[in-house]
Amino acid sequence: MTFIQAIILGVIEGVTEFLPISSTFHLIWGAKLLGLEQTDFLKMFEVVIQSGAILAIVALYFQTIFNLKLWKKVIVSFVPTALVGLVLYKMIKGFFFENFVLQIAVFVLVGIFFIVYERFNKKTEKTANEISYKDAVFVGFVQALAVVPGVSRAGAVIVAMLILGVKREEAAKYSFLLAIPTLMAATLLDLVKSRAVVLDNIELLLIGLLASFISAYIVVKWFVSYLSRHDMAIFGWYRLGLALILLISYSYLLY
Repeated sequence: MTFIQAIILGVIEGVTEFLPISSTFHLIWGAKLLGLEQTDFLKMFEVVIQSGAILAIVALYFQTIFNLKLWKKVIVSFVPTALVGLVLYKMIKGFFFENFVLQIAVFVLVGIFFIVYERFNKKTEKTANEISYKDAVFVGFVQALAVVPGVSRAGAVIVAMLILGVKREEAAKYSFLLAIPTLMAATLLDLVKSRAVVLDNIELLLIGLLASFISAYIVVKWFVSYLSRHDMAIFGWYRLGLALILLISYSYLLY
């Protein structure tokens, strides 16, 4: 991996992590289009650069971090996600990360769901603080679906919160906060397993982290503003359009 490739992947991570379009899907396909093989280092790199996106959330929502009432619910949501991740992550990482057709199928199905759901979704008014602990558990299990590449952790959380009657921008902010323990746990797990590889490639990781931080900081501010005025249907259409482009490109590369 070159420094330019590390920057590109960092930007992809930062731009897509908190949008309902699946950062994992974009990183897998971004690496493929850059000519990078899905080695153990690349998989670890894609997980570790999430820390840059997390730091962007900490910088943007520093005051919210001290909202203990909300954080109790965030932690409750994190627990079922962590349990499912520990049980299924290794199996899914080995199966879905190599099955490109299945990745696109999941990516498209979630996009169709967004379009259909937003057509019938009613106006929501609750704040994130108003959800119950039972609701928080529900959100955690829904987020766990994002262990499958193409689903989108942010999208799953936002839809779960909308189902509970939470306002869009509040749902997005909850998904940002829930990302902190979720992504940190995944990052630390990979760092512990790959600490020798990390030390040998620290420059690439730091460049990827910085690119992820800057791009995430910009995109998150835009996304919250967008959701205060619009729904998520556009991201469903984006998924369908990108899937079509990738299928055509992939077919061209095969032949």
